[in-house]
Amino acid sequence: MSELKAVDWRDAWRAQLEAGLARTPLQPRGGDLWLPGLALVCLIVGLSLYLACGYHAGFIRLNDIAATYPSWVWQCLTVLGDERTAFALTLFFSLSYPRVFWTLIVAALIAIAYSRGFKELFDAMRPPAVLPAESFHLLGPGHERHSFPSGHSVTAAVFFGVLIYHSRWIELRVLWLLLAILVGLSRVAVGVHWPVDVAFGLMGGSLAAWLGGWLSARWPGPAANVALHLSFVLIAAALALTLLFDDAGYHEAAWMMRLIGLAALAVASWQYVARPLRRVGKGDQP
Repeated sequence: MSELKAVDWRDAWRAQLEAGLARTPLQPRGGDLWLPGLALVCLIVGLSLYLACGYHAGFIRLNDIAATYPSWVWQCLTVLGDERTAFALTLFFSLSYPRVFWTLIVAALIAIAYSRGFKELFDAMRPPAVLPAESFHLLGPGHERHSFPSGHSVTAAVFFGVLIYHSRWIELRVLWLLLAILVGLSRVAVGVHWPVDVAFGLMGGSLAAWLGGWLSARWPGPAANVALHLSFVLIAAALALTLLFDDAGYHEAAWMMRLIGLAALAVASWQYVARPLRRVGKGDQP
């Protein structure tokens, strides 16, 4: 009886995965063309800033402009680039759109190699390590090392880039694009990254999203693998749980992080436990 029950659980998850796969075609609807374009624009901006005025170009000006807006706005935007937040947000659609979830996993692995690799290679100093404290506005923790590229910008470009890749409507693509850019700018606003870091972070993240989409379309099998899918879901759930207790030093955004964490865990519990349990108990097919 217990073995039959286990088989029913696997069948329930597998049926939901198959239904979700049918919702997302392997071939994108034009969103893939946006990402190389975004990467090229970011490359041009980053190189122009660096070649014209140096690595620290534009920071003081942008940081001063950002200070005219409420600090909680920038803190809420910047935590959207936290890897834990991005993984937590995937729980809202991981089972309904498993192909998008798989694309994000592939893109994230590429992005991690890009971000962590260049951070260790250059080990650039951040604004708090270079500028006098009174010369700029610092919100949250004053990190000092591993400035290039901006990891939060990479994460935002990956997450929203994959959504751009798979979105059907231009209006949604524009929204995701604006959010990615705002998260990047928030890293200058909170005082922990130079604009060049942000430009190359968005560039690398958008390329990782594009390459992740290309690879996942040619290697779609793992998206339907129940064991692999659940393994990544458990990782995302564990990261969502940390949002309830750790605000990463951005105290004005703690409420949003807790809300995202709680909502993500609630949705995951319903999709992966409560709904299959009801259907297995009734002997229905998902």
